[in-house]
Amino acid sequence: MPKDGLKDQIGDLIRTFNSGETLKAKVLRGSFWVLILRVLQRVLTLIRTIVLARILSPNDFGLFGIALLALSALETFSQTGFHHALIQKKNDISPYLNTAWTVQLARGIFLATLLFISSPFIAGFFNEPDAIDLLKALGLSIILQDARNIGIVFFQKELEFRKQFFFMFSGTLADFCVAIAAALILKNSWALVFGLIAGNLVRMIVSYIVHPYRPSLCFNIGQCKELFGFGRWVLGSNILIFLITHGDDVLLGRILGTTTLGLYQMAYRLSNLPATEITHVISQVSYPAFSKLQDNMQGLKNAYLKIQQNIAYLALPLSSLIIVLAPDFTAIFLGEKWLPIVPAMQILTLWGLIRALGNVTELARAVGKPKIGTYVHIVHLVFLAIFIYPLTLRWGMVGTSLAVLFASFIMRVVSVFSVLKIINCTIFEFGERLMKPFFISFISLIPLFALKEYCLTPEGIVSFCIYLGVFCLTWGILMYLATQFSNKP
Repeated sequence: MPKDGLKDQIGDLIRTFNSGETLKAKVLRGSFWVLILRVLQRVLTLIRTIVLARILSPNDFGLFGIALLALSALETFSQTGFHHALIQKKNDISPYLNTAWTVQLARGIFLATLLFISSPFIAGFFNEPDAIDLLKALGLSIILQDARNIGIVFFQKELEFRKQFFFMFSGTLADFCVAIAAALILKNSWALVFGLIAGNLVRMIVSYIVHPYRPSLCFNIGQCKELFGFGRWVLGSNILIFLITHGDDVLLGRILGTTTLGLYQMAYRLSNLPATEITHVISQVSYPAFSKLQDNMQGLKNAYLKIQQNIAYLALPLSSLIIVLAPDFTAIFLGEKWLPIVPAMQILTLWGLIRALGNVTELARAVGKPKIGTYVHIVHLVFLAIFIYPLTLRWGMVGTSLAVLFASFIMRVVSVFSVLKIINCTIFEFGERLMKPFFISFISLIPLFALKEYCLTPEGIVSFCIYLGVFCLTWGILMYLATQFSNKP
């Protein structure tokens, strides 16, 4: 989206918030800093992925994927939900911070110890003894992550995303530099591990630089119970999300092996870049903003619908490009050894697009109804469990991708109707916001398809840039015309 167009879209979003000039200004500034952060993070991550894909093998990515799966599982199943509870609370949260930090730190030490002890069993499950040492090393990453200054919760609660930018980007930059340097020297999966540890180490240090709060050990059982009263639903949702987003990895790695797991995770990572990152940017700003609007239902409805429209304006064209140009991108930037990921990448891109639109989780948490998100994820998990095993056995990595897509579609239908009930909105009002972004993206694809089908263009990066340029030019013209038409009296 052109810069001026994006600024107008954010401005429109802010004008829907009817809860005071201070909130409007904070959301606008927050949107800017979160957007800049995610753009820079994704640019560095994409460059890092391309460089590492050229140096390392799919098996290296698969080994790291096994270690990361175990790490994510332990973190997810032990989450307290305190962070979300602190953001959602209306009153002063300062008395709760030391207790929250103490629980957080104790959790990190416990999980690191558990990961160290269980590493041989986890590696044995996937029949990959080379993963044992990787698993042990990642325990340090958990401790560093949970030792962060709890004061950074104020960055999101008070929408101070400029400070959040420096905190988060410092770790991304450290991960980028260390991972690439280690890959050039070691040429194995340890490069990915060292990058992750370096990123968490730097973020832990920076968290104490950018916020003056200094936590101390303290445990108040009453405060824990109060925070966990809200957090248990966040924990339940996160467990379900983990099973939904990583259950396919576990099954694939167990049945088809480490190399296929590495291929699948690369397809997943690249296909979900637009949807995941756009949703992440929006949710960081929308969740605290929705929390402040929870007593203003009309303002909440207007804000939610505008956000969905903005997500569609960004996610639809980017997802369309990935689906159409996936073969070209893979061959040019990743290399021939990664070409098997193309069909899975195209299918998973559709899944990512569905996942980006109509999300109920942040909205439900913001209005104090986190259990709704949990119930929706239960529906998702049930249908994923039904589809994934037979489709994976039948079509391998592509079958796994189809199972993820089918289950996500059913879940999103349930999610949309849950959202509409919360904000008292009709399906026609919701659909109307998505029609223009969908139409613009669809029309933009026509010249691209025509160029690929009927025009002779040179092979390689030149043709890729021509395709990309034609789509972006068409999309930009249509966006301009749509803006001019909508501004007419």
